[in-house]
Amino acid sequence: MELLAEWGYLGLFIASFLAATIIPLSSEIVLSILIANNYDLSLSLFVASLGNWIGGLSSYAIGRLGNWNFIEKYFRVKKDKILQLKKRVDRWGGFLALLSWTPVFGDPIALALGFFRTNFYLVSIYMLVGKVFRYVVWAMLTYWGISLF
Repeated sequence: MELLAEWGYLGLFIASFLAATIIPLSSEIVLSILIANNYDLSLSLFVASLGNWIGGLSSYAIGRLGNWNFIEKYFRVKKDKILQLKKRVDRWGGFLALLSWTPVFGDPIALALGFFRTNFYLVSIYMLVGKVFRYVVWAMLTYWGISLF
């Protein structure tokens, strides 16, 4: 994390992008380090949100490449189970993308939205809103933590 923080905004973008994929990485730490080192808050939030949003959209794109037969064959998931999940995803639609920032569940949500071909524009908007909200809250917590010292 320190290496990425040393790269400044580029490191923050890379950390944020990778954190939105299946790679377990905490971009929040990099954001906190930049905030503690007096980097511009607005630009830091923009870079972190953009990187994480593009990373989430890449997971959505990978999901779109999914194939029913491939999942049945290699993951041994029955088609009726996939159809049950599809009903749930269709029920909530792009709104589910608001949760794509969550640890552990966020990546599968983005993949499922892509796999089930949920409206790209709705997914993009809701995903961006969720990711911006995440980093704004984290920045507030960072400032609060810094103020304690």
